Amino acid sequence: MTTIKIGDKAPQFSGVDQNGKTHQLADYKGEKLVVFFYPKASTPGCTTEACDLRDNFERFRANNYALLGVSADSAKAQAKFSDKYDLPFPLLADEDKSVINVFGVWGPKKFMGREYDGIHRTTFVIDENGIIEDVITAVKTKVHAEQILGSK
Repeated sequence: MTTIKIGDKAPQFSGVDQNGKTHQLADYKGEKLVVFFYPKASTPGCTTEACDLRDNFERFRANNYALLGVSADSAKAQAKFSDKYDLPFPLLADEDKSVINVFGVWGPKKFMGREYDGIHRTTFVIDENGIIEDVITAVKTKVHAEQILGSK
């Protein structure tokens, strides 16, 4: 779906999280950034993925990673999701899909025989200098932290 590849310069973005705080790529210079896109807050797969990342948050921090979740949900829905599952990272409420579109993860999907437009679950790992280090399109929600960190 996305045309962004390993080695590309990460796209500039700006989005507002569940608490009204603005996040942009420049805020993360000097640390690695995991930007994970998920279809909908509080749904089973998204909850499994977010909780796996939460449970491994200290491993991410120990390896100089910041995490940023993104979906087209409202700030209220993101706040509810974050509070319910005690998520320690910001969740962008990208209702206008500006961040989703700049990363190219919006498009046609199929679910239970129905076709519709939505977010393709995709994770981008950006290095300390703003370069794409990894693009994960086959996200395994139960072991997503392992997909990103490997043996780190």
